[in-house]
Amino acid sequence: TDRKKLHTALVGQVFRLRPFHVLVATGGGYAGYRKYEGYKLEQLEKRGIEVPVKLASEWEVALYKSVPTRLLSRAWGRLNQVELPTWLRKPVYSLYIWTFGVNMKEAAVEDLHHYRNLSEFFRRKLKPQVRPVCCVHSVISPSDGKILNFGQVKNCEVEQVKGVTYSLESFLGPRISREEMHFSQAPPGNSFQQQLVTKEGNELYHCVIYLAPGDYHCFHSPTDWTVSHRRHFPGSLMSVNPGVARWIKELFCHNERVVLTGDWKHGFFSLTAVGATNVGSIRIYFDQDLHTNSPSYSKGSYNDFSFISNNKEGIPMRKGEHLGEFNLGSTIVLIFEAPKDFKFNLKAGQKIRFGEALGSL
Repeated sequence: TDRKKLHTALVGQVFRLRPFHVLVATGGGYAGYRKYEGYKLEQLEKRGIEVPVKLASEWEVALYKSVPTRLLSRAWGRLNQVELPTWLRKPVYSLYIWTFGVNMKEAAVEDLHHYRNLSEFFRRKLKPQVRPVCCVHSVISPSDGKILNFGQVKNCEVEQVKGVTYSLESFLGPRISREEMHFSQAPPGNSFQQQLVTKEGNELYHCVIYLAPGDYHCFHSPTDWTVSHRRHFPGSLMSVNPGVARWIKELFCHNERVVLTGDWKHGFFSLTAVGATNVGSIRIYFDQDLHTNSPSYSKGSYNDFSFISNNKEGIPMRKGEHLGEFNLGSTIVLIFEAPKDFKFNLKAGQKIRFGEALGSL
């Protein structure tokens, strides 16, 4: 009888699952299933088979958001900072290199024993000569990655991948006050898109670059410009791989992101670093006050910081200059103003490397 009671008590403890645990397990399993679905779609695309767009419903997005990706990403970030024994470094990094196709011949330091932890390995620097910066074209790729989409912004909507859009205003947030902007006042316009265009005859363009885990994780200035403002949106940390971007509408508006805005020779210019699962931090080198992936935040909130103060006119950035880094891999979104004859020299889905031209006038 005592054995039976003990056995019953142990079984009762094992199966006494709280609602939170059930939700996390269900959400995690579903997220894994979606990852597998995304992988299958990528394989079909490689074979040239067009895949119809199938967007997630509200309950699917809510279920995905129930997975504690922010907590897991912070844990992953801390794990990455644990110093590995010298004898363990080569096997661990070699497995990562094999899994994600990392080209260590481009690294400034090829010796795997040099990197004390995974974080240092992720943020490895490149040899200067392997990424020459294009001097002919005015806008270059700020990072290595894959081109998800590009083109003109139309009807205040931006494409994250072909056929799936998000709101320009939701992504960038409300219009920044004129006092905080370095460039001249934009002519009056009815739409949010028109308010961003500062010169008559110009258009608004966008380009989305996805950084895979095996890519170079630093990003650079895509042109000569002046950064006048930073807006940080705390948010979810859902995966931003092409499969998920095709599945969740306004994915980039759900996720944590850092929006840098300013001006270049043709008017408005912005670069947005979008967070993702396991991206423990987004770092901007000249912004020491920025802290991403905090334990708590208010839904829909954001915080602003102006770089125009103490007689400064913003942060000048030269084309190709180091700008920031991700802790793993994510997405860069460029939204900028340019004359109507600006042309992208790209194809959707192509691989691109930092320093290569995005477009020209």
